Amino acid sequence: MSVRTALAIAQRLSWVVLIALMISESVTDLPGPGWATTLLPAGVVLVLMVATMTLQTRAAAPRGEPRPPVEVDPPVAGRWTALNSPADKVPSHGTHVYGQTYAIDIVAEPEAGAEFGDGEPAARPAFRRLWPLLRCNQAFPSFGAPLLAVADARVVRASDGQRDHLSRNSLPALAYLMLIEGTVRSVAGVHRVLGNHVILDLGEGTYAVYAHARRGSLQVKAGDTVRAGQRIGRVGNSGNTTEPHLHFHLMDGPDPDDARGIPFTWRGVGVPGGGETFTVGEQVAPARPGDVGAAG
Repeated sequence: MSVRTALAIAQRLSWVVLIALMISESVTDLPGPGWATTLLPAGVVLVLMVATMTLQTRAAAPRGEPRPPVEVDPPVAGRWTALNSPADKVPSHGTHVYGQTYAIDIVAEPEAGAEFGDGEPAARPAFRRLWPLLRCNQAFPSFGAPLLAVADARVVRASDGQRDHLSRNSLPALAYLMLIEGTVRSVAGVHRVLGNHVILDLGEGTYAVYAHARRGSLQVKAGDTVRAGQRIGRVGNSGNTTEPHLHFHLMDGPDPDDARGIPFTWRGVGVPGGGETFTVGEQVAPARPGDVGAAG
């Protein structure tokens, strides 16, 4: 077991112990003052938690000079907008853990001038302060968009049993995601953070991660070989997400708990910055909100 993996496990165990202490305080009447029976142990756990989190982040940070970007094909086709891009800051998601130093999030956009069947202009639903609290996944053009292999590769991990939850793109829903759901997923491990996902071995110590895939959509399994441009699944809204989108990054090992991030560039696209819209191949046909019931 590597140091990085051990730190990841220690971080999750710290959360478990802290939660157990909180539960024990609410359901039991331990002898002695509260500071001695609950607050003091909880404080020690919090200190250990912060220490392991700091060490975990440092251990996952790239060492030495950054590797040259690895050029691969884009993982999608159509019109997309980049979010949380390494073109704007590194680490792009505020952390090096899970090998996501150079990760990028992208969301599909309807073709310019596209309309729904009733003539209403097609658009990706905007973030709202209060209402609607949640939206069904079919309201977002990304949901169900094909995921494509970025290179000839071997599948080392393919998981798609987790449900696609509703969007979290309102202030109350986002607060729930950040304060409660995200914490629970972190304790459960990287599998629950990435949701349904695929990891491809591209060779020469480079691995590609596709996160938040649609449940039941993966067309590959561990051990399969794929060709560049081959469909491997569809975009979903599983794991730690606010809305259907693709989270993509490259890393130097098959295990996100033990990997460091690698810079990438998409052939013909480069690395789009946050808010930048780009087009690859054919456009993505928009879905009409409400055409299909919300995903479970």
